[in-house]
Amino acid sequence: MQRRQFIRLNCAAVVHALAPLAALASASSSAEPDAQALVQLRNEAARIDRLRSIVVSHRGRVVLAEAVHGPPVDKAVNIKSVSKTLVATLIGCAQQRGVIESVEQTLGSLVPTIVPTGADPRVGGLTLENLMTMQAGLERVSGAGYGAWVNSDNWTRYVLTRPFVDQPGARMLYSTGSTHVLGVVLSELTGQSLYTLANSWLGKPLSIDFAPWTRDPQGYYMGGNEMSLSPLHMVRVGELYLSGGIVDGKQVLPAQWLQDCFVARTRSPYSRDGYGYGWFLRNMNGRSVAYARGYGGQVLYVAPELDMVVAITSDISQRARSNGYMSVLHDLVQRHLVG
Repeated sequence: MQRRQFIRLNCAAVVHALAPLAALASASSSAEPDAQALVQLRNEAARIDRLRSIVVSHRGRVVLAEAVHGPPVDKAVNIKSVSKTLVATLIGCAQQRGVIESVEQTLGSLVPTIVPTGADPRVGGLTLENLMTMQAGLERVSGAGYGAWVNSDNWTRYVLTRPFVDQPGARMLYSTGSTHVLGVVLSELTGQSLYTLANSWLGKPLSIDFAPWTRDPQGYYMGGNEMSLSPLHMVRVGELYLSGGIVDGKQVLPAQWLQDCFVARTRSPYSRDGYGYGWFLRNMNGRSVAYARGYGGQVLYVAPELDMVVAITSDISQRARSNGYMSVLHDLVQRHLVG
């Protein structure tokens, strides 16, 4: 793939990509965002102190790329729990490559060695889908439980020996531990680290370089947090979902995956938004929009009906509650881009 080049145009700070990621799988009648709307978006974003950068892509072409209070948009930053969406995407890549047959496969059938001795019998029956959609039923290790988890001597064992607080496949229990287990599964099945897989399965086709990130005591790279990408590279991940999963004529994600991942399997107890395969799902002005969300307000939006991707990075030192700063970001995108 040819790497993108960027040219800055006038005071609107609009940046155009000369080489799009890939041809879209189907034609679209969606109009490019109005230049004045982009100027207004940029100006309003600049007034939000916590916001660091915003990048907008339409039909594989970047139309706005602005660092408003932070590093350049081509500099990698911590994307926090947007990492969960990337791990879910790697599960899709694994299915495309035949590493797994289905997300209905269980831990016990795929990697029985990671099921702790004496664990609840339901653990071996957990499916990849249960973990990916945050419906494992196990006590969460995010929020108040995060510190004890990352200070444990075996992160995978700790997650899989938490008590069940609901049945597998029931309500959403958002937990970084669930996504970490998915990363361990991929590493065990391939004999390669999650870092290597990210660079091979996503980085190479998308011309993205993943830097090493946090590892657990057993050496497994953390699944679900602490990855770093530049805002421009975040957009490329989103564009993959609009290109039919195809890059340079090669199928990176299964075509069916692109239909399945944006189906709500459960619902967030905080935002009430739906949740699919690593993506939150909400309605904006009557249009379906998927988004990946990380601590502090790291967000990747994909709007299939508009052939649009938006990446936003923010100060990672402050929380972004669903009814607080996240609402500010949703409103910003909805008013200026989702007509």
